[in-house]
Amino acid sequence: MTALPFTLLDWIAITIFIICWMVYSSVVDRVPSIRNRSVIAAMDEHRRRWMRAALLRDNRIADIAAIGNLMSTTSFLATTSILILGGLVAMMGAPDPARRIVAILPWTAVPDEVMWEIKIGLLVVIFINTFFELTWALRQFNYTSTLVMGMPQDPAAMDQADVAARLANRGAKHFNSGLRSYYFGMAALAWIIHPLALIIASLLVLRELHRREFRSAVRDALATREVG
Repeated sequence: MTALPFTLLDWIAITIFIICWMVYSSVVDRVPSIRNRSVIAAMDEHRRRWMRAALLRDNRIADIAAIGNLMSTTSFLATTSILILGGLVAMMGAPDPARRIVAILPWTAVPDEVMWEIKIGLLVVIFINTFFELTWALRQFNYTSTLVMGMPQDPAAMDQADVAARLANRGAKHFNSGLRSYYFGMAALAWIIHPLALIIASLLVLRELHRREFRSAVRDALATREVG
């Protein structure tokens, strides 16, 4: 079996990249004490309130329109991920023009043909994951619209509203996972330039994700709303 043509710096860079993405996602999504402080958990509660309020409305056109907006955004990103995949496959099929462009950039470690395929292959895997996360989110938002239209106009039917809210929250979770794939896909792109660029990009993406999900003005506003 042929060994991977990785340098020590490549191994360090890809390890940091995996830790930044996988460990962060696992901790934020699966540790309740941490997740409950995130903007994601705050929005889960607001979606639950939304579905319960929808029980009191006879005309739910506005609710369906709001879900439609969620679906259109998700659909746009899923379609974009397919276009990105098409470009990446083209880069694998014709590597020489792209490698010549990379060689022009300063401080670039131009990969050989095998390393080029590995680096582009990583991007392909990332955006395949992105596509599956976003399309599953899209289907769950679609299911949510059906549940909303099927809910009775009865304040006592809280169990049905909670089911719709759980489904909407699951859709939002997978949408958020798809967005993270986009962020880390941008970080993985830096590996084409140099392993150090991958390390720096991974840490910057991690910092930005943490800031937006735990220390942003949006999170503060939602927390204030919860208290009020």
